[in-house]
Amino acid sequence: MKLNWHRLTVHTKYPFTIARPGASVDGTAVHRIIVEIEHDGIVGRGEAAPTPFYNQSLDTVEATLRQVGPLLGDDPFQIGPIVDRLLARFDDQRATVAALDEALHDWVGQKLGAPVWRLLGLNGTNCPPTSMTVGIADLDLIARKTREAAGFHIIKVKVGTPNDEAILATVRQNAPGCKVRVDANCGWSADEAVDRIQALRPFDLELIEQPIAPHQYDALRRITQTVGLPVITDEDSCRPADVVKLAGIVTGINIKLSKCGGIRQAWDMIRLARNLGLQVMLGCMVETSVGISAIAQLAAVADYVDLDGHLLLADDPFTGPILHDGVVSPPDRPGLGIGRA
Repeated sequence: MKLNWHRLTVHTKYPFTIARPGASVDGTAVHRIIVEIEHDGIVGRGEAAPTPFYNQSLDTVEATLRQVGPLLGDDPFQIGPIVDRLLARFDDQRATVAALDEALHDWVGQKLGAPVWRLLGLNGTNCPPTSMTVGIADLDLIARKTREAAGFHIIKVKVGTPNDEAILATVRQNAPGCKVRVDANCGWSADEAVDRIQALRPFDLELIEQPIAPHQYDALRRITQTVGLPVITDEDSCRPADVVKLAGIVTGINIKLSKCGGIRQAWDMIRLARNLGLQVMLGCMVETSVGISAIAQLAAVADYVDLDGHLLLADDPFTGPILHDGVVSPPDRPGLGIGRA
């Protein structure tokens, strides 16, 4: 197998800010790496979306890619053993492993002439509606973003600021008929989270995502039992081993390919969550249609979907996911179904 990659800069329509340091987009430029695996005249693609919060960067992605050659072998169909070898060596660089996993799935699907979702035995059409994210901003910009999200049935609002109630009031005023989810991105302390969530209850929330910093399991259990809303983890649910720790503590988990290491790991997390009685949200970073097409292959088995990363971009160079009436579905084309815009 021949491995290639290149850096890619795209731009969000607006600056994208969240409460947790290390994940906001300063300005509008977003830097990603597109990975390509070529074999037998077929090229499979994946996207690395490194996050400083997990000690990842473009440099760490490229440093990892320079070392993975001997671990890939010469048979792209051996996705499981390849990913296992990669994670054993590069567990802290799961965004890179995710890109390689995506490229391998894309290659296999193209080779067999079938979409990845079909190869996984899934339905590619029965997907829940996606939320459209409104990041932290001044109230005038939040009102504008909310109005522009009028074609979506669900809005996810980034909170974790002293101004949360004014933000929610602005969203509700401009989207009175939408479901509203809130995502604090670890923005509250364990002591204040319950009071902060209760203050937002009048805005008719669907769920709360990652209210506090990760690994505070007793506090998470207390919050879940107290607030009367579904509590979904994000930063707490990075890999399959995390899922077991969260059973009986929260309502569900948010799975992102760049956190967990790709489609294979995400599928393992979904099955674990179902066996443990946890709900499943599928999420994303701000990514191009390459990364979104990859996670969209699993969308039909999720309870909640937050696959809007490509929709936040002004200049996505790829095509793939299908958007219709607020629902993001995977394309019915071989592999990940990626094309050029």
